[in-house]
Amino acid sequence: MNSVTADQLQFFLDIATEAAQQGGAVLKSYWGKLEGVEEKGRSGDLVTVADKESEAKVLEVLQRHSPDCGILAEESGVLGNTESPFRWAIDPLDGTTNYAHQYPVCSVSIGLLIDGVPQVGVVYNPIREDLFQAATGIGATYNRQPMRVSTTKTLDRSLLVTGFAYDRRERDDNNYAEFCYLTHLTQGVRRGGSASLDLADVACGRIDGYWERGLSPWDLAAGIVLVREAGGVVTAYDQSPLDLSSGRLLATNGHLQSALSDRLAEVQPLGELPGIGRLSERSPV
Repeated sequence: MNSVTADQLQFFLDIATEAAQQGGAVLKSYWGKLEGVEEKGRSGDLVTVADKESEAKVLEVLQRHSPDCGILAEESGVLGNTESPFRWAIDPLDGTTNYAHQYPVCSVSIGLLIDGVPQVGVVYNPIREDLFQAATGIGATYNRQPMRVSTTKTLDRSLLVTGFAYDRRERDDNNYAEFCYLTHLTQGVRRGGSASLDLADVACGRIDGYWERGLSPWDLAAGIVLVREAGGVVTAYDQSPLDLSSGRLLATNGHLQSALSDRLAEVQPLGELPGIGRLSERSPV
């Protein structure tokens, strides 16, 4: 892996922060004023003019300050120097469905991968003005104050969060069974609707653990850095090293990693519901 100094990481963190806040300003300007919402081919996978304009602003900032870096953006795809070991992973509006309904759980998420490993992360909710920042070895902050994961040590005292992928109607592996099972083993399981903010909530101790499938690198890159720098652990479901391309991750305060991994391994997909049949055979109502 490329050797990067703390000063260099701080430089990239400052760039990501500027880009996230600029993108967030776009989102705030459209808040409650959207006139058109489109689907990107899958039912429930929405895109708005706010997504597109936020991404344009984020790209402008990143390309101005770090023109030699590669970029992976949700709306624009692969851009910039594809040979560079430095690649930005951008979600200009994580939580589009929430945003379109004026539910204020949405964010701009900007992570920097160095040789494929997340090293810098910024997640910004412009509606609530929540700013989460982290870089490897530098630490993690919430609104520029140090943040740490929770100290909850057992599942029965934990609060978890998860999500459901856009293809949940077509796949038996849809996370419904896991949600139900863990709801009974914990103090509750929430569904936030923004993966980057779910990870940020683990990092700042609001949530004790998070798991989800069907995610993209731009959903995860920034939040992974937040959790790790705040003292948490991020792995695959089985606690093996995380593969970003798998779309699955398990993130906790560390104390719950083994227990949550074990419980997830016990669950069989909820492929059939009484009186409904196989979920994958049904069309959306």
